[in-house]
Amino acid sequence: MASLAPLHFTWVDVLIRLGAAVLFSLLIGLERFHNRRPVDFRPYFIVSLASCALVIGLMEASFDIKDPRLSIDLGRVMSGVMTGIGFLGAGALFRESHIVQGAGSAAAIWAAGAIGIVCGLGLIWLGGLVAAAILLLFLIGRRFTGPYHAGLDDEENERS
Repeated sequence: MASLAPLHFTWVDVLIRLGAAVLFSLLIGLERFHNRRPVDFRPYFIVSLASCALVIGLMEASFDIKDPRLSIDLGRVMSGVMTGIGFLGAGALFRESHIVQGAGSAAAIWAAGAIGIVCGLGLIWLGGLVAAAILLLFLIGRRFTGPYHAGLDDEENERS
């Protein structure tokens, strides 16, 4: 039977989980967008929100299954979601000469899915820690990758 409201979660719980997934992934997406990386902020938001909603929906549906022969295996569903997000992330990768770029954005899209899943499971603290670690990596890592990318630009100019 269709329901217009959560049956086993409160609206507050659902909104906190969805809100956390969106906030954490949006921060990562905005960092990528601000630094003109291959993917803007929208896919991070969408992937995390959809992953979170899927987990909440499956958990909600699993409470209503009365037949012991039927079950929802959240582990398999989450595995399938993460595999699909991996294909989406592959679209952020591109190769120029001998250099592959976009790996950070591709990995961050995949991580946005994971953040959505853990927030959907109610592990908001874990989603926040993962988002903070990724943002810290992007902020600190720029010091090390910036000179490397500048050197690559010089090599390209010499070849032209």
